Amino acid sequence: MSERFLVTGAMGCIGAWTVKRLVAEGVPVWTYDLPGEPHRLRLIMDDDALARVTMIAGDITDDKAFGKAIADNAITHVIHLAALQVPFVKANPLLGVRVNVVGAAVVMETLRQRKDQIKGFAYASSAGVYGPQSMYPGGLLKHDSPLYPTHLYGVHKQADEGMARIYDQDYDVRSIGLRPYVVYGPGRDQGMTSTPTKAMLAAAVGRPYRISYGGTVVFHHANDAADAFVRAARASGSAKGAPVYNLGGSTESIASVVRFIDMAVPEMTGKITFNSQPLDAAPDADGKPLDDALGKVHWIPMAEGVKQTIGMLRAGAAAGKLDVDRILAG
Repeated sequence: MSERFLVTGAMGCIGAWTVKRLVAEGVPVWTYDLPGEPHRLRLIMDDDALARVTMIAGDITDDKAFGKAIADNAITHVIHLAALQVPFVKANPLLGVRVNVVGAAVVMETLRQRKDQIKGFAYASSAGVYGPQSMYPGGLLKHDSPLYPTHLYGVHKQADEGMARIYDQDYDVRSIGLRPYVVYGPGRDQGMTSTPTKAMLAAAVGRPYRISYGGTVVFHHANDAADAFVRAARASGSAKGAPVYNLGGSTESIASVVRFIDMAVPEMTGKITFNSQPLDAAPDADGKPLDDALGKVHWIPMAEGVKQTIGMLRAGAAAGKLDVDRILAG
């Protein structure tokens, strides 16, 4: 097979599902992350599948090490997901900018230097590049809506989008960026918007839990988001202007998510609750431009996604693949 994928941030939630999808296709795949236990990969992949993944330990801010990984393994496609999320950036702003901005610059510069080798590049931006809900009358985020991030993480992602545009403009490094909103599913155990998935875990193991926010948001199951990133990497070679797209998905209220959890685990009815205060963000996002660019992206219906997530988390907890206490306490 001519494709050889490298995924940065593969020990994160979307990254793990991206690796799983590529392995299922029979595509050679390498991961590039700091050393650590790949517990999210082990949660969603069996040992035989995981044995087909080549894991490279490396720092995304180390241009020489990353360049060596790309060159030595004849990588053709890169999906860049490595990043520190909102709470971790807020706790350590200097580390955040090194990982989120310098790291992205290392990836883009490496791809510039090996432009004849690289056939595809997709990277994660975020719906965090947008501003407060009051900026978007009608509540719909379009891919070209004005950006006004309200936290450093969003500022970093806006900078990454700008760098991608200039690398396309000045060096013809083609890319597609994607802006996830709220990702859920097995492996989503940290980050500001992770508490709906934590509630699914709590229900799976019979514990009460309170989701930290309310309102309505756009949800993407991690498996579907991973599919979008793989397809974006494959399509990026013909993309001009470094386009960035919102992910579509399921626009649902947190109250509906709780109802779906109750449907999946009836004995937990009334034990999963939520804070009524919504996120200060527009409740909907337009995924049509992404569908137009890649072909229609499949999004699992939320009720079925919740049911599947609870089933996988229950099995993972029973097999000792989850540190339930740590996840629910975080």
